Amino acid sequence: MINTKLLFEELSQVREKSPLVHNITNYVVMNNTANALLSIGASPVMAHAINEVEDMVSIASALVINMGTLSDEWVEAMIIAGKKATEKGIPIVFDPVGVGATQYRTQTAQKIINECKPNVIRGNASEILALSNANISTKGVDSTVSSNVAFDSARELAKLTKAVVVISGETDYLTDGERDVNIKNGNPMMTKVTGMGCTATAIIGAFVGLGKDLFISTACAMAVMGISGEIAAQKSVGPGSLQMNFLDTLYKLSEAEIANTFRDE
Repeated sequence: MINTKLLFEELSQVREKSPLVHNITNYVVMNNTANALLSIGASPVMAHAINEVEDMVSIASALVINMGTLSDEWVEAMIIAGKKATEKGIPIVFDPVGVGATQYRTQTAQKIINECKPNVIRGNASEILALSNANISTKGVDSTVSSNVAFDSARELAKLTKAVVVISGETDYLTDGERDVNIKNGNPMMTKVTGMGCTATAIIGAFVGLGKDLFISTACAMAVMGISGEIAAQKSVGPGSLQMNFLDTLYKLSEAEIANTFRDE
């Protein structure tokens, strides 16, 4: 379904077109995700003020909604921006961080899905199960189950919401309810750097901002994320150097490196 030539073509288009990605995200990862988007060739903007989100999203190629650090005002801004993006046909990528951990998070995630109609939903296995109303609890923002366990729930969620659903983990599982793909790139050290999942969500925003097939673009984004993390880990002695090497790898990632590293099913 995706191959190394297609991966590099989509990456090259991100670098050429530099899509503007409007992020309403959390305090913890703003710097990380902005730098990752810049490294890959996209243009990030971090804007969450209620007074400007409608104007900002109107000029964006994609909207990323990440509910890592919630407040009532930020939730309102997310809903306002999401409704405007839906109205204008701008793709929305939703990261339901920690859904299932508290009633407030679960209610917020449901509200965003119902009112904003996101085109892509990316979470870990526990988060996807929680969204699917499975009998599961999360441990903060960390997954308590492996990604393959949540796959049936992800497919049902995709059919229900008409969104591409991504389960991040040792293997990344993607489905739109009809098409499925598994991506096996990455490295366990990535879990020791805060916000790597949030970074994946932001990178998806860059790729879907190209305005092409959402499923294919999302799969390409997750592959580039995993490939870059895997290559960076080989050059790193720990999480600190991984973070630096990851950005450098995103910036310089070549067709040959993709061809030598990419693994899927």
